[in-house]
Amino acid sequence: MYQVAVLLSGSGSNLQALLDAEAAGALGAEVVLVVSDRADASGLQRALARQVAAAYVPLPATPRGADRAAVRAAWERRLADVVAAFAPDLVLLAGFMRILSPAFLDRFPNRVINQHPALLPDDGGDTYVTSTGLVIPALRGAHVVAEALERGLPITGCSIHRVTPRVDDGPVLARAEVPVLPGDTPETLHERIKVEEHRLIVEVVRSLAQEHACAEREVQRR
Repeated sequence: MYQVAVLLSGSGSNLQALLDAEAAGALGAEVVLVVSDRADASGLQRALARQVAAAYVPLPATPRGADRAAVRAAWERRLADVVAAFAPDLVLLAGFMRILSPAFLDRFPNRVINQHPALLPDDGGDTYVTSTGLVIPALRGAHVVAEALERGLPITGCSIHRVTPRVDDGPVLARAEVPVLPGDTPETLHERIKVEEHRLIVEVVRSLAQEHACAEREVQRR
């Protein structure tokens, strides 16, 4: 079975979408590990409720005079060790609010994907062309839902992409457009984006699991 590790920092609603699809036999994959950098992340409780291994790997505070980069590198090694212990075929960043270094990505080559609540282009550029031909900025960073409203964008959405060392970049696996409605707040807009995120993440994981199974069968035939 194609095995998935999920890294999160918050409520874990996308994790729940995966767990529900798995329980319904509609995922073709198994969530084997959930990791958070926050002890209060309710995504950990969602995992435990389904008897999925859950781990809290906190980023320690940096003591005065300490080497901040060294502290972070040590934390990232611990995080990678926890994930590697489960040998996942896929590492999903689902609302994980930490930027991972190339050293972490090298431990899981071509296996890390990210969910991003904005529309990203295929070429890593600064703009995205919508299905209606409208050119909008490609929003990157931690506050892109609020930024879409601040910029007065008529449309936003979500993307799932492979992770590279550049933040919110990498080959896009799937995306969905979401209109911005009059009177939207960051909360109401984000809730509608989440509906599309939940649908897309199940589709992407199922597709990757199918590709993996096909590749495995090809290897066995040789």
